[in-house]
Amino acid sequence: MALPGSEYSALLAELKEVRRAGLVRLRGRALPALEAAAEAAGAPPARPPGAPIEVLLRRAVARLDAGTLRSAAEYSLGLAQGTRDWPASSRRARAASLYGVSVERFRKDQEVMVLGQVAEHIVRLAADAETGTAGVDGVDGTDGGGLGTHRTVEVRTAGRTVRLTVHVHPVDLLRDVDVIVSPSNVHFALPEAYKSSVAASLRRAAAVHGVTGEVLADPLPAELRRWAELHGTSGRAVRPGTVAATGAGALEAQGIRRIYHAAIAVPRAGTNDYDVLPTDVTRAVSRVLAVLAEEHGRHAPPLRSVCFPLLGSGRGGLSYEVSLRAVWGAVEAELARGAHWDVHFVVRTPGAAAAVERVAAGIRPAHDRRPTG
Repeated sequence: MALPGSEYSALLAELKEVRRAGLVRLRGRALPALEAAAEAAGAPPARPPGAPIEVLLRRAVARLDAGTLRSAAEYSLGLAQGTRDWPASSRRARAASLYGVSVERFRKDQEVMVLGQVAEHIVRLAADAETGTAGVDGVDGTDGGGLGTHRTVEVRTAGRTVRLTVHVHPVDLLRDVDVIVSPSNVHFALPEAYKSSVAASLRRAAAVHGVTGEVLADPLPAELRRWAELHGTSGRAVRPGTVAATGAGALEAQGIRRIYHAAIAVPRAGTNDYDVLPTDVTRAVSRVLAVLAEEHGRHAPPLRSVCFPLLGSGRGGLSYEVSLRAVWGAVEAELARGAHWDVHFVVRTPGAAAAVERVAAGIRPAHDRRPTG
């Protein structure tokens, strides 16, 4: 079913309705333009009420530029972790804070722009489906292989077949993985919770919020300070590759039990930039696996699964391929020694997921191949 371009205004009006109602109150609401768009984009119909629309919204928002625009859309529509039942006023206030403007200014200006961008991407999703290119965003709410949000990759290492799981969605949507690795700077200073990085997303998801969105507890910074005091590193940088293990805060409700903070980013003096070396990424991953082995038997049931983001591929400046080769070098070495960890990767785009598959399979990108013989 094709979605006419003239439906843009209807989509925008219904997105405003979703913003006011929130995801938990979609049942029974008349949203014909969004329902038609979900059908046109191929959202599976056999879902609970409202689910096809939520899948559509997540796919559209995932296409926005990472950063303030995408984060504001996630908060406005209740897609950010833990916000689906927030009042509309709390979600709007949080989105406004991302732009550093008043709520009223945001309502009249940025909010219109944000929702308009989401509507445009919904139109494009429907158009892509009509031309046979739907699903390339990799956020279609399905499980299993192919272009869904979860893929399994089987690789051969040390004479045995190992299965990796690749998640194509934001890190704070992970469930039932024992350990998540969070990239950090060498001071273990967490970014503000409203930022769009992996570390900020995990800090936000681990926090405990009240019914109006206020933060009741922010456990990760407190636990990292205690870790620094215990190890005598308060007030100074640690060596790149150091790993600090903390609890998972509110993420425990999603089956996440530990967060391993990997110090890989070295701040450049006098700037807001960082340097990340692939060798430090590999050292950090080796240490992650060593800490996992140390903590394995201290928990019931024992820890056995670990998930890696693309360490250093954000502000660290590493390409997907370089980051993944640095991570995979340490993971493969551990698996070759006979370790039986359940290894996961979490990425935001199908391109990054394809890079995981290429690297794990030992395939080098065409521009990086060298003639042999």
